[in-house]
Amino acid sequence: MKKKLITAAALLLLVVPGLAACSKDTPAASDTNQGQAASAAAIKQEVTANLKGEPYTLDPAFASDSTSYWVIDHLYEGLYRYDQNGELVEGAAEKIEISPDGKTYTYHIRKGLKWSNGDALTAKDFEFAWKRVLDPKTAAYEPSALYYIEGAEEYNTGKGPLENVKIATPDDYTLVVGLKNPTSFFPKVAIGRPYLPVNPKVVQADKNWAAEAKSIVTNGAYKVSGWEHNNELTLTKNDQYWDKDAVTMETVHFKMVNDATTSYQMYKTGKLDLIDSLPTDVIEQEKGKEEYKTTADFGVYTYTFNTEAEPFNNAKIRRAFALAIDREAITQNITKGDQKAAYGYVAYGVTTPSGKDFRDEAAPYYSYDPAAAKKLLEEGMQEQGWSTLPAVTLKYSTGESHKKVAEALQEMFRKNLGVEIKLEHQEWKTYIDTYKQMNFQIARMGWTGAYLDPLAVLELYTSKSSSNFTKWENAKFDELIEQARVEQDQEKRTKLLHEAEDVLMAEMPIIPVYFYTQNYLNSKKIEGIRYSVTTEPDFRWAKKVAE
Repeated sequence: MKKKLITAAALLLLVVPGLAACSKDTPAASDTNQGQAASAAAIKQEVTANLKGEPYTLDPAFASDSTSYWVIDHLYEGLYRYDQNGELVEGAAEKIEISPDGKTYTYHIRKGLKWSNGDALTAKDFEFAWKRVLDPKTAAYEPSALYYIEGAEEYNTGKGPLENVKIATPDDYTLVVGLKNPTSFFPKVAIGRPYLPVNPKVVQADKNWAAEAKSIVTNGAYKVSGWEHNNELTLTKNDQYWDKDAVTMETVHFKMVNDATTSYQMYKTGKLDLIDSLPTDVIEQEKGKEEYKTTADFGVYTYTFNTEAEPFNNAKIRRAFALAIDREAITQNITKGDQKAAYGYVAYGVTTPSGKDFRDEAAPYYSYDPAAAKKLLEEGMQEQGWSTLPAVTLKYSTGESHKKVAEALQEMFRKNLGVEIKLEHQEWKTYIDTYKQMNFQIARMGWTGAYLDPLAVLELYTSKSSSNFTKWENAKFDELIEQARVEQDQEKRTKLLHEAEDVLMAEMPIIPVYFYTQNYLNSKKIEGIRYSVTTEPDFRWAKKVAE
């Protein structure tokens, strides 16, 4: 979003508990082992992490953000899943057949699968879920993720009938999917949230089925057992899950504490076992400690322009704002978490046929250049016939780091462009709606690729993409992305993707600021959390080893 299937470059990090001091009267080894086993067996297997805020939704059809994804990935399982080593393997499908021409995938669903309420789960539930996402009346977040399927785009855009969508279930345990073109990376795409199943009876009976703990029905490793909105969400192991015996963590508590300082204090006092947002002033003192974990992240922290809103309907003005940002100052003095300044859009982590990283194959697209920025701003204003730049409001979601970055940009734009901008922040759930409605001139957002490939992030900005909130369209960019989707020669495909990034960075509907790293504090009491470059921490195989 792995013929076995694809490695997601996941990192498995184990935290080993410290040894207890020995007493003067040391018991026999057999007694010690028995005591340790009994003690371990008595430890309640539960972990408490900080979600930071209320999930936007727990309905996979409408999810769009990492907060929601973190919970959803524990609740549902698609045809594929990530295993303990980060490999993409079979999930609800026990066998997968691909036609010689690469265009037909036949999935054989495991027999005996059940939803958390005890209902049987069949291939028809996948068919229902996918067609629900494609139904224009649903207004799902990312129907374009299914456009690889023949007839899907036409149906979703009102240009073709449902009958032409090549999703079929000849029986309860067989799902046949026909693609428009051979797509070798389709398994990477099909692990995405729009491809997750939902229970048809539950969805059709209650439009708000995913809004409360009592009505949510899931098919993954966990179910929702409690939901105190804006405070805490509790997941417990799903006893109907087919692989429940492999799930070691029984209960996951998600707290919703947005303030980084407060969550850090809660971690230090044992109220949280994992935090992924540290106050910037403590990062240096935590680095090097056993509990501090950092992982690369295939994502980029950006600001999005509404390219139809003045003054950012002018490409030179957009570029002027990009060149006025001192990214090194932001990563060194504000974020401090080993982030890399972004001088392109595709993050590090993708090895190309040349053996190099995709990012290293391209020269920087821009630099910190206040003089050039000022000149571009003047040229753009002349093109628009403006003697005064229209007022600018920069919007961002609540959070310590987001606030500091926004304030830094405000000062850089004032100093380097002579532009005074207004800042406006909103709580996450409100902000997501504001962003999706494109009710902004310039707004903070970050994107992480659903799978480790440049296409995963570049395709977000095609005119067909459900995730393109810039109102920017470019026919050449669309053409290059479409060619890259179907090109089988990997060297040619890489060249097409570089050319697509060239177009995107020339027009700059977004400003890349820095490439993400994720920094965690992971309690010594919890081992076996799986960290990945494309997903949030996975608790399925985690184990609590001490109270």
